[in-house]
Amino acid sequence: MSRIALFDGLEQDELGGIAGLTPAAVQPKGTVVTAPHKASPSVYFIKAGAVRLYRIDEEGREVTVDVLGTGHLFGEGSLFGSGPGGLFAVTLEESVICVISREALQEILEARPQLAIRFIGIVTDRLREAEELLSRLAYGSVRKRLLYLLAKLAGKFGTPAALRGEPDWVRLQVDLTHQELASMTGSTRETVTAALGRLTADGILYRDGTRGPLHVHPGRARRAMEGECGVLLPG
Repeated sequence: MSRIALFDGLEQDELGGIAGLTPAAVQPKGTVVTAPHKASPSVYFIKAGAVRLYRIDEEGREVTVDVLGTGHLFGEGSLFGSGPGGLFAVTLEESVICVISREALQEILEARPQLAIRFIGIVTDRLREAEELLSRLAYGSVRKRLLYLLAKLAGKFGTPAALRGEPDWVRLQVDLTHQELASMTGSTRETVTAALGRLTADGILYRDGTRGPLHVHPGRARRAMEGECGVLLPG
């Protein structure tokens, strides 16, 4: 449980006690962990892997709300009696997901005020990031949405990599298909495939073959976004 941001810094005996309340299960890629139709009063922790949160809009399209990695939590709405709030959570790769009941987490937070404060901070940061992600992915060209999404994924799931003699590339540690990227940007697979081809030609992306890991050049992606938006983006 030490890999979970909320419990970082706790003593081993405390972590052991919490682990007993949070059974873990390995979930294959593409598993819908929670959804409005199968809501339960529980909170989920990502011990390893990646999870996408999304909702379905009025036109039946998937709207990405957030992409979470190891150490993050989701389903926190159950603590406030609101359930998943229309959200789906699906694994982007094989993931280890821990689940804890609302009542058990409430007892943990009530007994440890410092954790309650940290929990509030985590949820607040999540809401701020989700709001930005929604605004960025709701408008603009597919190219603009892809640039923003790939930059976010590089920041969350990227590791530095040297590519073709250049040191400033980032390799994405989560394997995403063109269809998954299309779903995350509210587009179609064909449109995303064409946009990815143009980004590759521009030297912003690189993939060795059709199934090789995706590499992103964050500096070029940032400059391309600034050109698209006409403003300087925060670093």
